[in-house]
Order: sequence, then C-alpha cells, then structure tokens
Amino acid sequence: MKRLFLLVVAFCALGAQTEKPLLLQKPTINRTHVVFSYAGDLWIAPREGGEARRLTVGPGIETDPYFSPDGTLIAFSGEYDGNVDVYVVPATGGVPRRLTWHPDADRVVGWTPDGKRILFSSSRHSYTRVSRLFTVPVEGGFPEEVPLPMAEQGSYSPDGTRLAYVPLRPAFIAWKRYRGGRTTPIWIADLKDSRIEKIPRDNSNDFYPMWVGDRIYFLSDRNGRFFPVRL
Repeated sequence: MKRLFLLVVAFCALGAQTEKPLLLQKPTINRTHVVFSYAGDLWIAPREGGEARRLTVGPGIETDPYFSPDGTLIAFSGEYDGNVDVYVVPATGGVPRRLTWHPDADRVVGWTPDGKRILFSSSRHSYTRVSRLFTVPVEGGFPEEVPLPMAEQGSYSPDGTRLAYVPLRPAFIAWKRYRGGRTTPIWIADLKDSRIEKIPRDNSNDFYPMWVGDRIYFLSDRNGRFFPVRL
C-alpha cells in the first residue's frame, strides 16, 4: 500500500507543475525516480517532483515500463520495428536493447525477484486469444514458458516460488461494474506443481496483482469503484 501511495504522490507532484492535466500512464518507481508512459514514449522524473526527461524516442509506442528489482534497468514493451517486443534500457538512459523476436506481440508484465529475467505475456504458443506468461534472460537468450495454461498479468512472491496472476484478458476495460462471464479473477500458482489457489471474490474485476513482502495488493471493483485491495 505504501508503494501505491508513493506513486499517487509522485504523479500529483508532476501534474501540479502543468496548467492542463496530462495523460500520464503506467508508472513504475525505484528509490529515486518514477518512469511513466506519455504520448507513446517513456519519461523519467524525480519522485519528489521536477522536470521529466524523455527516455525513449521512436515512431511506435513504448509502454509497460517496469524497474528491475535493483532499480538500475527498465524493461518495457516497444514497437520499434512494427511489432511489439520486450526491450530493456538503463535507468540512466541509453539505447534500448531488444530481447524478444517473435512475430506475436510480447508485453512486459514484470521481473523475476532476482532481477535476472523479465516476465512477459504473449499468445505465441496459443491457438486461441488467450495469453501465457514467459520469462526471458535480461542478457538475452531463449524465452521460457511459465507452466500455466493461460495468464495475462503476474507478480512473483519474493522467493520466486509462487505467482499471483490474472488468467484471463480483461473483457471490457472501460465498462464500469461489468459482471458478465469474463470478469477477471486473481489466482495464486505454486510453480513447483502449478497448483492453484483462488483469491476469494464475488464475480468482481480484479487486476494488476503486486506481491510485496507477505502481502498481495491489487485493484478491484468488488465494492463498486476500483480501489486498491490488500490480501
């Protein structure tokens, strides 16, 4: 919850310096900075507020930034060559390095706790619209599939043995209080044998799990509006 609060404070500080509101999206933080997506590029600014500096420049869209656990690297989804793939760039700036090459879209959703691999979702091994999760070494190499039949978002436990994940793609991003058959749950998988524990819910839309210590935080509309929930 503290991390979510700090993100809100940092974004408020950035927005307060402009007369018009900016559509700043998908923030990620390390100890000193916040990185976010704006106008199809990634930007970085101090957490206490200040001037934002552009990190990426390209004709495509760069989005889904995630700081590495040590805060030195930023993984993101990039569209530099007409296809969405996994890229990584130093937090200090530099030339992004491409890590995936499959013609299907690969979208970054996080890191492994040791910072050695980047977690991403893709339908590269699917014959339907469902996605699966994969990891790719930060130094480059072949991706490995997470042993789950379908998954869209995910967050590892600190010891890397379990994964809180969303198995289904959200049906209607802008449809408030949707309660049809495609609401999104959050499940917890034991990666040793892929056993699943389902987080209690009443057909709510639950998104973006974030494992912090022994707690899982996520967004949910189970009480009407989307609010952070702690498990």
